Amino acid sequence: MNLIEYPDSEAMMMDLAQAIAGELNTTLMHDETATLAVPGGSTPGPMFDALSAADLEWSRITVILTDERRVPADHERSNERLLRERLLVGRAAEARFLRLVPEGDDDMPALHAALAERLPLSVLVLGMGADMHTASLFPGSRDLGSALDTHAPPLMAVEASGDLEDRLTLTAPVLRGAISTHLLITGAEKRAAVERARTLPPTEAPVSVILGGATVHWAP
Repeated sequence: MNLIEYPDSEAMMMDLAQAIAGELNTTLMHDETATLAVPGGSTPGPMFDALSAADLEWSRITVILTDERRVPADHERSNERLLRERLLVGRAAEARFLRLVPEGDDDMPALHAALAERLPLSVLVLGMGADMHTASLFPGSRDLGSALDTHAPPLMAVEASGDLEDRLTLTAPVLRGAISTHLLITGAEKRAAVERARTLPPTEAPVSVILGGATVHWAP
């Protein structure tokens, strides 16, 4: 993996936004469309703010989430809600957004087909938990083996632990197949975790499925 260290989170977010904008622009120079996959959570918010102002042909870019909770779009725990507030605004409001949450189980084949049309991902941005999960690929999950399988569908419903909402996640083949991959982490705990993940199999450290070709962006 390629590791880039930053003096602080603000510098990292600005540099990452510029890098993503550059990669999307390069993609659009030789392809009709581009696909950008991004994580939810509060961490990438400042990067979304900067990226939304980028001078790109956003109407040719499809934005998708790497994973989503199975909740309404306006729910307080919806990743889509954050995306619409922080990324899909300003210039980026012209981007297409592909929602991962089906209305019912019968809608999954149509979602798979819509995703397949937008693969491989042009630019993939991921976060990582201290437990070395990424997207909604969690170590110890009963669905992890299926999501890691080379023949997994592009999108899978996965069961959450405890009382949390079930989720939809992009699977390992989709993540591994991205043309450009960025992993965004902060703090000493996650820096140590990503170093451990380099020596562990995906069943123990799901993030390891992308580390070989990823650029890891880290700030204290």
